[in-house]
Amino acid sequence: MAKNVGGMDRLIRAVVGGGLIYYAMSNMPGSDTYMVPAGIVGFVLILTAIFGWCPAYLPFGIKTYKTK
Repeated sequence: MAKNVGGMDRLIRAVVGGGLIYYAMSNMPGSDTYMVPAGIVGFVLILTAIFGWCPAYLPFGIKTYKTK
């Protein structure tokens, strides 16, 4: 499992994932429909940011990770 997610990509994923998890855990009125999907997507984004590997990049051959 080689890394394919670079530094800036990981930072953006972590921030957006954290925001989605915060939204999913909030008690905002009228947003019940989107809370569970937002939480799931946020969790996946946090995991891909932590591990530096995104399975969705594999079929397209995308790599934002710079090798030394």
